[in-house]
Amino acid sequence: MTVNQEMTARRPGLSTEKEALLRARLRGSRHGAGKPPGIPRCVRNCTEPLSFAQERIWFFHQLQPDSPLYNLPAALRLRGPLHAEALRQAIHAVVVRHEALRTRFSMDDGSPRQVIAEASPLDMPAVSLMQHPPTVREDELQRLLHYEAGRAFDLSGNKPIRALLVQLDAAEHVLLVNLHHIVSDAWSLSVFFRELTVFYNACCAGGVASLPELSIQYADYAAWQRQWMQGEVMQRQLAYWRRQLAGAAHLLELPTDRPRPGVQSFCGGYVAQRLPDALAESLKQLSQAEGVTLFITLLAAFKVLLHRSTGQTHFIVGSPIACRNRLETEGLIGFFVNTLALHTDLSGHPSFRDLLARVRKTTLEAQEHQDLPFEKLVEELQPARSAAYSSLVQVAFALQSDPAQDLQLPGLTVTPLPLETGTSKFDLMLTVEEHADGLRAAVEYSTDLFDEATVRRMLDQFRTLLESIVANPGQSISRLPIVSADERRQILIEWNNTQNEYPRHQTIPQLFEEQARRSPENIAVVFEKTRLTYRELNERANRLARALQRLGTGPDVLVPVCLERSADMIVALLGVLKAGGAYVALDPSLPKERLALMLAEAHAPMVLTQERWRAGLPEAGHSTAANLPSEFSGPTILCLDSTQQESARELPTNPPSKTTAESLAYVSFTSGSTGKPKGVCVPHRAVVRLVKNTNYASLTADEVFLQFAPLAFDASTFEIWAPLLNGARLVIFPPHAPSLAELGEFIQESGVTTLWLTAGLFHQMI
Repeated sequence: MTVNQEMTARRPGLSTEKEALLRARLRGSRHGAGKPPGIPRCVRNCTEPLSFAQERIWFFHQLQPDSPLYNLPAALRLRGPLHAEALRQAIHAVVVRHEALRTRFSMDDGSPRQVIAEASPLDMPAVSLMQHPPTVREDELQRLLHYEAGRAFDLSGNKPIRALLVQLDAAEHVLLVNLHHIVSDAWSLSVFFRELTVFYNACCAGGVASLPELSIQYADYAAWQRQWMQGEVMQRQLAYWRRQLAGAAHLLELPTDRPRPGVQSFCGGYVAQRLPDALAESLKQLSQAEGVTLFITLLAAFKVLLHRSTGQTHFIVGSPIACRNRLETEGLIGFFVNTLALHTDLSGHPSFRDLLARVRKTTLEAQEHQDLPFEKLVEELQPARSAAYSSLVQVAFALQSDPAQDLQLPGLTVTPLPLETGTSKFDLMLTVEEHADGLRAAVEYSTDLFDEATVRRMLDQFRTLLESIVANPGQSISRLPIVSADERRQILIEWNNTQNEYPRHQTIPQLFEEQARRSPENIAVVFEKTRLTYRELNERANRLARALQRLGTGPDVLVPVCLERSADMIVALLGVLKAGGAYVALDPSLPKERLALMLAEAHAPMVLTQERWRAGLPEAGHSTAANLPSEFSGPTILCLDSTQQESARELPTNPPSKTTAESLAYVSFTSGSTGKPKGVCVPHRAVVRLVKNTNYASLTADEVFLQFAPLAFDASTFEIWAPLLNGARLVIFPPHAPSLAELGEFIQESGVTTLWLTAGLFHQMI
């Protein structure tokens, strides 16, 4: 059944009289306003109207005719002596009995219509796998079932039902029955298998099955629904749902593994987990003690999990409901199921016991208003439409039994086989299945959004949450444990075990000099037409360092570097560090006053730049910028492109240095968005820890790194020092803002293997 049978009959704690009254209400037998009339047989024309739900699926089918999204396959392993012809005749008899299974769909004057065909023999192909070795038969079987389950239906030309019989050996077969959702639902599958049992038994015995005549067919229901669901009836239902869904978020913002694509592909995966018997029994006992159904307990728990995952307190979870509250529909095969949009307020940190009462109230009220087709609800509320997600409901929950358990064939052992179509109608749908051997939780999920490992972890958290609930239902939903002891240990201990051996007592210049000795002729830096080997870069930095030392640079002396991306910028940074100082990263494109504020904060005696940026910097004795300390008169400006001849006279050997691993390496200023920019001081050891002996990335001499971030952005720390302290190549992007296409071409042409991008830019690049 699509919704747990408990939601229609098995309410624990009800007296016999109240249970009978509830049954009567759900079947439309209660007197009073709004009582739906009986469903009559309609006068048949050549074509008949579709129900509201059928119409939605029909339009989707027109958009994606090759999609198996609405296939309903069921596979059964049959062990024992099978009468194959009797099975074919039995399936054909069910098709003859139910018009829905021999209905085609076509357009008539711009509207979709049902075309009911006369009964014709059902084609049930038989495939033998006995020619394959026993060791590969199961693999061949799964391949065949997967193909057949995912094969699209031609709703205009063929029956909306297919059957396939696969023979594995003389006493073992697999039956695959595949119905399209436009004429079927989970309840219909139960009807199908029950009647198949009756017809098969009769065929095997050489007799004729006796089943009561159906009072109506699905086409009668569709015509009646369109006539009844209008006017006052429609408005009364809509008024309830407008009130019920007021304030509910129309999009549940799940934490996904990937950004939501612009258009849903409906590609899906499926994972399942059996719940321990003791837990299943405890959940049933808790439900009985609290006067609710198992469905309500599990739904409330699922809502807690979603709340804890998203932080949202007002959201909608969809739930399919059988919607067969008329006696005439109980034995029909057809598409009756409706989606209830269940909105529960989870605010205020209620206990789980209190939440159960809220969920029970909203669920029972929703059931009383279940007749409004979900399609009409969406049409009325007019939520923001997007091809990226389903309207109103992106997550669903159901408690259901296995329809195949209704198939009991004489002399045969029947075992359901799990079957996947590779599709998902929702972002997530959790189904708890009631089997003879207990409860199984299964999740159908969008592979556009989630990895299988994420969904498996979600199932583990759901089980842990259920265990926490039965242990203490009075606990606040915000404090119920959802993480198992093993996962807690992984998060708190294993993932925080980040200790790693690295050269903690060495400085950036020392490690670079070691690389220069090991591979002096390897290319270190590439910028436009400039290519510097490790030897050349080391020597140019040494000359600059010696010049800076003559000007007073030493340990912890701050030397601002105001340069755009270039080879000179790398020489300047390394030269400052070799001199014993610490560089201050400045962006030359910033306003002059902003640069002056940071220079004043750094108390820098000098600044390294280029002639083209000189005008934007305050010079010694000429600072008139507002809001600066009176004693600040500007630094001495050294332009690298005009002092190269002076530096060239210095020795190219490594200069002496008193720098230690604890000495300051650089200062990076914050954006100042909350006020005055603040300088963050970073020692050599922190940089070395970031890029040496890492366990998060492969940083070897074989890599080609891209330097793209502005120097003032801390990403540049990784971009520059990861390659240069590991013997790799650093490729510098020219100093302008590129298009995505230009950046992509540069990365490809330069052979870049490692780059650092913000998440937003990375996803745009992808």
